[in-house]
Amino acid sequence: ESDTASEVSFQLNRHKKTPSTGSHSSDMASVSSVSGSVLSVYSGDFGSVDAQGTVEFALDYDEKNREFQVHVSQCKDLAVVDEKKGRSDPYVKTYLLPDKARMGKRKTSVKKRTVNPIYNEVLRYKIEKMVLLIQKLNLSVWHNDPLGRNSFLGEIEIDLASWDWSNRKLNWYPLKPRSLSAVNGVDHRGVMSLSIKYVPPGSLGKWPKNPPSGEVHIWVKDVKDLLQLRPSGVDSFVKCYVLPDTSKKSYQKTRVIKRDTNPVFNHTIVYDGFHTEDLKDACVELTVWDHEKLTNHFLGGIRLGLGTGLSYGISVDWMDSTQEEVAFWQEMMLAANEWIEGLLPLRSL
Repeated sequence: ESDTASEVSFQLNRHKKTPSTGSHSSDMASVSSVSGSVLSVYSGDFGSVDAQGTVEFALDYDEKNREFQVHVSQCKDLAVVDEKKGRSDPYVKTYLLPDKARMGKRKTSVKKRTVNPIYNEVLRYKIEKMVLLIQKLNLSVWHNDPLGRNSFLGEIEIDLASWDWSNRKLNWYPLKPRSLSAVNGVDHRGVMSLSIKYVPPGSLGKWPKNPPSGEVHIWVKDVKDLLQLRPSGVDSFVKCYVLPDTSKKSYQKTRVIKRDTNPVFNHTIVYDGFHTEDLKDACVELTVWDHEKLTNHFLGGIRLGLGTGLSYGISVDWMDSTQEEVAFWQEMMLAANEWIEGLLPLRSL
């Protein structure tokens, strides 16, 4: 796919009684949106220490014992908590999200006075494989303070739906700062940077009427902080539909960006056939996928529309835009011919 503006015609399919959601039936991820606050996962002070260093671990599922195993090997170059004594007493903690309470936490032993602790311990969860596949593994490293509050040293989140289970080798992963998801209780999947613009019919020239029908321009810039599915990152691309139309005419996609959890797409899409009154009934759905040979994995998406639950008088489940998404769409509707910039969190759809 080229990065230049790709144009397609948008013909609203108003007569369909049950607008289908096209190729979105595989979004198993919708089961796993995190409800409620996740703050209680993190018993302890966030501390003033910046996350740094790496953790080495491997994941395995033991079919015979129906057991999920996290083999925590070691950490390197952790942050120093007690600067005076130049010490950290680190341990590793795991949770399965979103239902952290049900499966509980697992912890390694504490290693004293080291920023390069070696554990070689296996943390085990008795869980059915099907249930495991709608969870995320949250693995975090903490400094143990028996008298005060434990300090957070870094974390990583792994989406188990998309994990490559044939990979049982130990791999190194960078520890990240506390994710927004932990603080806001949100299912954090990354953030998309984009701009949108509405060009009303006839607004660009007198004769012949230019454009003959209205146009919606979507400029997908980049995505930051996608879920890490493999040690090498993800191979991602963005799909776009203007619902209720799920035909080939409505479908657009960017090129695939390989091995990058912060892909830059810089891809512009133009949909024509838009009348101003269609804007309240249509919804631009942008979804991010990890590209694999056999099946693409859903990573997260956004839906731009008025979020009314209705499209041309028909009740539809995809008209479910969040407050931020609705505000972004409304701003575009009010400012004809102007690019509106946005930074929107990806979510499960």
